[in-house]
Amino acid sequence: MDQIETGKFIARERKGKGLTQQQLAQRLGISNRTISKWECGKGFPEVSLLLPLCQELEVSVNELLSGRRLQEQDYQKKAEEHMIDFMKEREENLRRFWIAILTGIIATVSFLTLLEVVCVYGEGMPWAMRAAVVGIAVAVFAAGMYVIMQGERNIGYFQCKHCGTRFVPSWRAYILGANLFAAYRYMRCPHCGRRGWCRKTMGQAQE
Repeated sequence: MDQIETGKFIARERKGKGLTQQQLAQRLGISNRTISKWECGKGFPEVSLLLPLCQELEVSVNELLSGRRLQEQDYQKKAEEHMIDFMKEREENLRRFWIAILTGIIATVSFLTLLEVVCVYGEGMPWAMRAAVVGIAVAVFAAGMYVIMQGERNIGYFQCKHCGTRFVPSWRAYILGANLFAAYRYMRCPHCGRRGWCRKTMGQAQE
C-alpha cells in the first residue's frame, strides 16, 4: 500500500463527486483536517472508516488500498497483496513490541543489579561514587520504562469497543488511561468520543 497514491486517489474521487473536504468529512463524522491529511499522504483511513469512505466515493476497498481503479481480473491479486501487507504489518509490530518489552526487562534487571552493588558494596565506596551509581541506575530504569511505554502506545493500535476505530493515543491519553493487564487501556476514542476499555491490537486488519 502506498499512502501517497491512496491519498491522491481519495482526492481525485472526491473531486469527481463534486465534494469538498468539509462535505466528505461531515458525511464520515470526522474533521476536514483528517481528510486533508489522507489526501496529502500523511495518514491512512482507519479500519472503521474504510467501508463508509468507499461507499461515499463509490469505490471498492481494493481500489482504495491500491490507489486506482481496478479491472475485474486484478481484484483477486490485489486482495491477496493487501492481506499479505496486513499480515506483515502485524508481524513487524509484534517483533518491535517484544523488543521493547525485552529492553525494559533488561533495564529493570540492570537497575536492580546496580542498586544491589550500592547496598552490598557501598560502604567501601566514596559518597560521590555511590551517588553516581544510583544516578546511573535510575537513568537506566527510566529509559527502560520509556521504551516499554512508547512501545505499548505507539506500536500497533488501540481499538475502541464502541465504534471499532483503531488509533494511536496521545501521550496524555495513554498516561491518564487506566491499564488492565497491558491488553486494555481505559481511554476516550478520538473518533466517536466515547470512553471505554480499548483493546491493544498489532495491525489494521481484523484479528
